[in-house]
Amino acid sequence: MPDEAATRALGAALALAIAPGMSIRLQGDLGAGKTTLTRALLAECGYAGKVKSPTYTLVESYSLPAMTVHHFDLYRFADPQEWDDSGFSDYFAPDTLCLIEWPDKAGTLLPAADIELRLEVEGEGRCYHIKALTETGLACLKRLSTQAVGNC
Repeated sequence: MPDEAATRALGAALALAIAPGMSIRLQGDLGAGKTTLTRALLAECGYAGKVKSPTYTLVESYSLPAMTVHHFDLYRFADPQEWDDSGFSDYFAPDTLCLIEWPDKAGTLLPAADIELRLEVEGEGRCYHIKALTETGLACLKRLSTQAVGNC
């Protein structure tokens, strides 16, 4: 059964398939591996610093040579209107990658996503389900499918 190492491998593989301007919704319960996947993606993109969970800050941003990655965690939102009040829509740009944990907390106010990635705890391991929502997302998944990434 896949474990945390498999989640990191998926994040690293995804890093090789993404492109600036994309938005990825990360779904899954607490402890499913959303931040672990993000850490691996950033490491594969060359980020050597500490990657913190944005649970309390709501967003952490990382400047990389090819793009800026914005990692959102909306778990603490009590109302979708907080998305608009925060001004976070301004973070979505052609030179950014936006990773959004708990996207459902923003309701219908989030900009359209290219990919939805669901991580699930299954027994002592994890499974993932990934779906393209746009042509850009589909192109990303085609690049991802050329790499050795396992699923349960």
